[in-house]
Amino acid sequence: MYAHLLEKPSPPRGDGQHVLVVVGDPGDAELLSTTLELAGYQVGTAVTGAEGMAQLTRQRFDLVVLDAALPDLPDLARGRRTAPADRPPLLFLASCDSLHRLLPELGLGEEDYVIKPVRVPEVLARAQVLLRRRCPGPRPGMPGYGDLVLDDTTCRAHRGPRPLDLTPAEYRLLRHLLANAGRVLSKEQISRHVWGEFRGHQAIEKLVSRLRHKVDEEGPALIHTRRGFGYWLGG
Repeated sequence: MYAHLLEKPSPPRGDGQHVLVVVGDPGDAELLSTTLELAGYQVGTAVTGAEGMAQLTRQRFDLVVLDAALPDLPDLARGRRTAPADRPPLLFLASCDSLHRLLPELGLGEEDYVIKPVRVPEVLARAQVLLRRRCPGPRPGMPGYGDLVLDDTTCRAHRGPRPLDLTPAEYRLLRHLLANAGRVLSKEQISRHVWGEFRGHQAIEKLVSRLRHKVDEEGPALIHTRRGFGYWLGG
C-alpha cells in the first residue's frame, strides 16, 4: 500500500516553449537538446556565443541555456543589469571555479545556474522555475480570459506559458475584444478603436486573421467570427 511513496516523481515538462541551447561541447549539447525535446520543449542549438546571439535576433526564445565557459560570450551574458526587458531568462552551465563571475548578479529573477557535469533532472527543474517566473500568471489588475492574460503595464500578452509577439495594433484589438468578451463587435467599432478611423473591411480582416493565428495557434479558439456582424472573444 506504500509502493507509491517509493516511486520517483515525473521530471518537470515543458509546454512547447522555445529554448536555445548555446553549448560548445558536442556531448553536452546533444544530451541537453534531446532531453529538452523529450520533455516537451522546442529546441534550437548553437555552438558559439556569436551564433547564439545571431539566432536570438532571428527568432524569439523563452529561455537560453548558456555555457558560461564559452570564450566568446556576447552581450547576452555581459552587462546583464542593462539587458532589455524582453531578453529571455538565462540558465548558465557553470564550473565551480567560474561561479565568482556569475554570483554577483544572479538572483535577479531572470537568471540561474547549474554546476557541471550536467544533471538532467536539475536542468529541467531550474528551467521550469525560470519559465514560471517569466510568465507567473495573472496578477491583480491584469485583464485575462481563461489562460489568456494581458499585462497593460508592459503591453504584453500570454496564452498560458506562451508569449504572444503582438504588434501595437494587434494588442489594441485583443485588449478591446477582451474588454468586451462575449459581445460581438462590428468591423467599424474595431477599426475606430484600433486606428481612430475606419480603414475598410480588408484591413480589419487581415488584422483579425494575424491576431487569431497568434492567439489560437495552440489551444481552443478564443476569437470567433459572427458572419455579417463582426467578431467576438469567448470560450
